[in-house]
Amino acid sequence: MIKTRKVPLRKCIGCGEMKNKKELIRIIRTPEDEITVDATGKKNGRGAYICCSKDCLSKAIKTKGLERSLKISIPTEIYASLEKELSEIEKK
Repeated sequence: MIKTRKVPLRKCIGCGEMKNKKELIRIIRTPEDEITVDATGKKNGRGAYICCSKDCLSKAIKTKGLERSLKISIPTEIYASLEKELSEIEKK
């Protein structure tokens, strides 16, 4: 008897769609309160998932979904660096 593996689903904080975990990018707040993009999906910290598009990031900024998910207020410089990192990932 073949067992099928359960595919982990996560919700995008921008568009609100449930997608496969591997299709989304994880943004984490580390224990030192730094906010970074987690490409591996395995770093330690509180995480939030977002699609690989700038539209979803702009929606998350507008609705403050990222701040709610990470439970911290986020300065505009960090949003700018997240947009830059997301555009680099989007090019690949």
